[in-house]
Amino acid sequence: MTSHPYRDGFAPVTEEITAYDLEVTGRIPAELNGRYLRNGPNPLSLDDPSASHLFLGEGMIHGVRLRDGRAEWYRNRWVRNAAVARRLGEEPRSTLTHEGMDFAPNTHVLGIAGRTLATVEAGALPYEMSYELDTIGPCDFDGGLPGGFAAHTHLDPATGELHAMAYFFGWDHHQHIVLDDKGTVVRTRDIPIADAPMLHDFALTEKYVVIYDLPVTFSMAHAEQGASLPYAWNPGHASRVGLLSRATGEVSWVEVPPCWVFHTLNAYDDGDQVVVDLVRYPQRFVDARLDLGGTPTLDRWRVDPVAGTFTETRLDDRAQEFPRMDERLTGRPYRYGYTAAARDLIDVVYPDDTELEDLPDEAFDNTLIKHDLAAGTQQARQFGRGAYVGEPVFVPSGEAEDDGYVLTFVNNPDRGAADLVILPAQDFTGDPVATVHLPVRVPLGFHGSWVAD
Repeated sequence: MTSHPYRDGFAPVTEEITAYDLEVTGRIPAELNGRYLRNGPNPLSLDDPSASHLFLGEGMIHGVRLRDGRAEWYRNRWVRNAAVARRLGEEPRSTLTHEGMDFAPNTHVLGIAGRTLATVEAGALPYEMSYELDTIGPCDFDGGLPGGFAAHTHLDPATGELHAMAYFFGWDHHQHIVLDDKGTVVRTRDIPIADAPMLHDFALTEKYVVIYDLPVTFSMAHAEQGASLPYAWNPGHASRVGLLSRATGEVSWVEVPPCWVFHTLNAYDDGDQVVVDLVRYPQRFVDARLDLGGTPTLDRWRVDPVAGTFTETRLDDRAQEFPRMDERLTGRPYRYGYTAAARDLIDVVYPDDTELEDLPDEAFDNTLIKHDLAAGTQQARQFGRGAYVGEPVFVPSGEAEDDGYVLTFVNNPDRGAADLVILPAQDFTGDPVATVHLPVRVPLGFHGSWVAD
């Protein structure tokens, strides 16, 4: 049997579906007018090389359109880069690439100035999708991108600027990219970086762009050995965090203990110091493998660029990932965050004789966590055995920080299909406000967005 990571919740679907007038339990809040979108890897075939690593499968967008208290439609669509288009019997949309890289972005999906973009890191361009999730083509923001883009972006709620940090193994730098509220690239800045490190996410405050320079770097040795994603833990690469001044463009670097960070919860300025809340791994990509390096915890970093000091505090030691918050407070002091409890990510296949039912119950018990960072407390919203749950996306409703809803796809094992669950953020462990019953399963994936009309 071919070894691949697409088992259990990550097993891909094989068809594109369109369904209208979805069944709903409860009442969809009338103010939710827009689309809940989520991206994730969904290989066209498990025999393809792209199925050899969890990060390489072709992207598929899953979307639910809500309007006036109704769930109008569900769609799932592959992102059609040239190779996917040809496999599906279609003509490629464009020949536009960066350095010849044409990847079907599988990591995030964003609404930017009226555009819907599927994004990925490491040098490839984003792909623009239509409102109904048909592929329009690769996007370089009308020629504004010097290279590739990034999986994660952070929007400054005060200025309307969208910030990104791009990287590429062929560069000797990372690139800070700023778009205005019209989706035009208005500024790029190159930051010299040694060893071509991976940079999945970053952080934003009112004063700074926070850059993680951590010891997962491009590995030519692993590339020559045929590694599908040749980035590896590199103990010879110093660990540090950079504070890029948004006013001057100067970068202050502060050393940090070796670790790995996929995702930021939020960051903000506290006097001369910077507070960064993030999900931290002791190591990752050991020997270029995704499954080695320890489990993630929610931690707080406090960085003082003047004194050159760094402190770290554990906020929650449970394994968790996919942190989100009320993005009206991006870069500002805040109180609440949301994460998904996580089994460790794996990129190895179970032996055929593994008895999955012998695993402990908690390996299947999927949980969302609401963090009250002011009180230092957490609430856990549990779903049933086999009901794997995705990233929690907060959608505001009122003025208060947690006055809103948390949206996520949840597998319903009884139906063999997925639900879009809408939780009240202020009654996090209570009954959902509404549950939208989808006609098909939605595999576990990566990141998504609420894109309001």
